[in-house]
Amino acid sequence: MPTRTTGHFTFANWEERTVSPDGTSPTLACASVTNAYSGGITAAHTICEYVIVYRPDKTGTFTGMQVLTGGLDGREGAFAVEERGWFDTEGAVHCTFEVVAGSGDLAGLGGTGSYTARQGEPSVAYTFDYHLPTPPVTGSTRSVTDSTPSVTD
Repeated sequence: MPTRTTGHFTFANWEERTVSPDGTSPTLACASVTNAYSGGITAAHTICEYVIVYRPDKTGTFTGMQVLTGGLDGREGAFAVEERGWFDTEGAVHCTFEVVAGSGDLAGLGGTGSYTARQGEPSVAYTFDYHLPTPPVTGSTRSVTDSTPSVTD
């Protein structure tokens, strides 16, 4: 059964460039983004790259990859997520994301999440449903042996 965690993120930096020739439609763009996560996911500066398609009606779609380095509900590590989303004419961005299997040092992490960002809001709420293997119990172990002395003649 997955664990649900929630929190918020803010855009720390957004650098976008158009890659389509001027005047073409739809327009293709790339964006390099830095986010800061708090809550269940803690990551002060993520690394994220998006490819965006802007349609003539001011809607569009995007895909992206984001690497989060920090913590997940108290476990330190890094992992990558693949993002897919769309935006509407009212300034809302809808996104779902999924952990890229084997992408980080949180061994066995898997999961999916989502968010809806609204233009003008300073932070974005997210939900993330994930699973991680239970970490092994650490500490001393004691071996029980038969301490009956042997009798030899």
